[in-house]
Amino acid sequence: MNETRRDRDTEGRARNARPRDGLGRPLPYGTPGVERQPEGVVRTPRETLREAQRLLDAGMPFHAHEVFEDAWKSGPQSERELWRGLAQMAVGLTHAARGNTAGGARLLRRGAGAISPYAGAGPHGIAIDGLTEWARELAGRVETGRTVEAGAEAPRLLG
Repeated sequence: MNETRRDRDTEGRARNARPRDGLGRPLPYGTPGVERQPEGVVRTPRETLREAQRLLDAGMPFHAHEVFEDAWKSGPQSERELWRGLAQMAVGLTHAARGNTAGGARLLRRGAGAISPYAGAGPHGIAIDGLTEWARELAGRVETGRTVEAGAEAPRLLG
């Protein structure tokens, strides 16, 4: 009998333990990869933005998405769409850098749409207008098939 074993975390949930590159792509077992972001970390909004900006600047938008996802899951309901939209934009940049132009453009626009209701308010100093403009402009470039380098395209989160 050929039994396939799945990687599991300490709670028994299925988790892929394969190493990942800076864009979150799985690498062969035993290959050195980029350290993963721990899941379920509760941070202040300022800590979230600082860590996400560090990861974006390092060309690791997949990892920044995980930081935003923690904020979206642990933050107040009134900010859920803000953090979710930022996570979608980070994943959009990830897909664009991986060469998935359709998925990258779609997620960049979806993220911009999710954060646009926060325009003017600028919660936590987030540059909503600048980010929505960045995401929509990048989506347009991505759709033309232009190669995207994640670190060079990193947006500025704070105004």
